Amino acid sequence: MKKLLFYLAALWPNLLLAQPAVTISKDQTVHFISPEPIQYADISSKSLAGDLPLRNVFRLRLRDSVETFSGATVTIAGEKFIAQYRIVGGDTSGPVRIEIEPADTRPLDISGIGFSQNQLRAMALDLISRKPRKNLEKEKAFGLTGRLNEVYTVGDYLFLDISYQNSTRLRYLIEDLRFRIDDKKVAKASNVQSFELKPEFALLNTPAFAKNYRNIFVFKKLSFPGNKVLLAELSEKQISGRVLTLKISWQDILDADTLPN
Repeated sequence: MKKLLFYLAALWPNLLLAQPAVTISKDQTVHFISPEPIQYADISSKSLAGDLPLRNVFRLRLRDSVETFSGATVTIAGEKFIAQYRIVGGDTSGPVRIEIEPADTRPLDISGIGFSQNQLRAMALDLISRKPRKNLEKEKAFGLTGRLNEVYTVGDYLFLDISYQNSTRLRYLIEDLRFRIDDKKVAKASNVQSFELKPEFALLNTPAFAKNYRNIFVFKKLSFPGNKVLLAELSEKQISGRVLTLKISWQDILDADTLPN
């Protein structure tokens, strides 16, 4: 976030956009809908109040009366764009929901930001539409089979294609799918050094599956030494639920393919 703010401040003289006008009244709330998560928002006047009720929604209200409001500029920055709007006072005939369109934005090229959530989703959708060519790792237990199908890389990102098959008649209710790095060999439980990892992006949020489950998980700059292993632990939402742990070696990561075109 600090890098983004510094970048915006440094380029501010060059970010003067053709500002679309948005009309607001005292009893009106305007919602700006962003195509990607909003990273930064600024209001040039204390006569307006704004907040982020959702990651991609910026909500704006007028504190003062229309007669005393002299106008303001609202700046909204996403992961890959910046947009500016001129806010004017008026009646309630204007739209209360503003879709941030590409024509109203200017792209941002900020080193280190990486891909946007929309870009990651598009790449993950493309991968899951393809039939897996490999079967890198496999684990069986409790009538379940877990597979690491493919590992892909693009830039600083790593894409894990993971699937599970349920051969029982009992539907699997997913409690959690956690990733962590553990030692390969553990002599004593007290010596375990475990580091939990959270994906930058997961394509699907599937609560349960009867027979088959497949998902794409995206990590950024994932690396670990050869004496450790990445574990994908699938747990069931029951008191005595089934837990299946899939081991992913460092060699699997090193052998990652380039993301197909």
